[in-house]
Amino acid sequence: MEIVKLGTLTNRKIGYGIVQPGASVPNGVPVIKVNNIISGLRCRNELETTSFENDAKYKRTKLLGGELLISVVGTIGKTAIVPKSFAGCNLVRATCLIDIKDELLTSWVKYYIDSPKGQHYIHENLNTTVQPTLNVKSLVDMPIPMYSFEYMKKAVSILKSLDDKIEVNRKINENLEQQAQALFKSWFVDFEPFKNGEFVESELGMIPQGWRVCRADEVFDINIGKTPPRKEPEWFTKNTSDNIWVSIADMGCCGMFVSESSEYLTNEAINRFNILMVDEGSVLLSFKLTVGRVAIADTRLTTNEAIARFRLPQSYYREFLYLYLKQYKYGNLGSTSSIATAVNSKTIKGMKLITPPEDVISCFSTHTKPLFDKIKVLSQESRHLAEIRDTLLPKLMSGELHINN
Repeated sequence: MEIVKLGTLTNRKIGYGIVQPGASVPNGVPVIKVNNIISGLRCRNELETTSFENDAKYKRTKLLGGELLISVVGTIGKTAIVPKSFAGCNLVRATCLIDIKDELLTSWVKYYIDSPKGQHYIHENLNTTVQPTLNVKSLVDMPIPMYSFEYMKKAVSILKSLDDKIEVNRKINENLEQQAQALFKSWFVDFEPFKNGEFVESELGMIPQGWRVCRADEVFDINIGKTPPRKEPEWFTKNTSDNIWVSIADMGCCGMFVSESSEYLTNEAINRFNILMVDEGSVLLSFKLTVGRVAIADTRLTTNEAIARFRLPQSYYREFLYLYLKQYKYGNLGSTSSIATAVNSKTIKGMKLITPPEDVISCFSTHTKPLFDKIKVLSQESRHLAEIRDTLLPKLMSGELHINN
């Protein structure tokens, strides 16, 4: 094994992106932000843009595709390799470009940074004078272990095969959810199966006769999560045997079903602060700061105070409610963007819903439940694959494992 500094492996100098990208402009240059790295670089159309003038000032971080990116401000140490389809994009100040010419080395360095040793180095070298920041010099000097070409090739192949399968599962789930959303639109927006029946006027427009418009809390038992006092950190733990405590960030990375969290609450915290748990199958909705994230509890859990929990009157309401909340226009609740200040728990409970008779909801469930169940199975498989990857990662990066053919 040989240890080299990361800066000796790069094609271009390691550097951060545009300091002041400004507001997104029409037909501008797409820029990658920290949240894009965290959620995954899947479609450049999802990126915000900056002006061509800003882009021209930062040619040093213009992307060709294949480069390694790392977040260096805020949520630090998250990595992504730039897809070829993102060629021509740029970065913002909170991200750094690590341009390694060799594709294998790019993946090796990414996995090393993702490993416990890589993350430990990053957090040991943070500058915390104003807000946590990782300096470029610390990245340049980061020690990277190097093994034989054959060993690194095999190690990367193992880890990448797991990541590739997780990505395949994600794409399948995305397609399955799109199918479910198309069915929902057909039934409950366009009313296609009910076109031959009578329609009546309602406060939300024309609806089939026998349907009604009602408040959300008339149909669902809605309660709000809770956060124990942050000044008493003993209530919080990383111990996965304690109580899952979901935040909006956890909802953002879990897909449709959520069964894990970045923090857990002790039983003493649950009892002391009368924190309600929610049952498996309950639907979760974020309503503070980021409004409109929706997920389904895949196990018994609890949440913080930014999340409303909808308890179902019958299990067959699951698909209807999830898809309804996914397409709901939250701007009508006082929010004009994804960052909202006017939406509160009272407003969420008073949301007006078009509610069909129970037999219609049950029938809709028979059509969409198989899609949801398949998504659940693939999500569970992906979590298992991620656990295997994360177990292998430190062993492969340290050369501890012998890899045969």
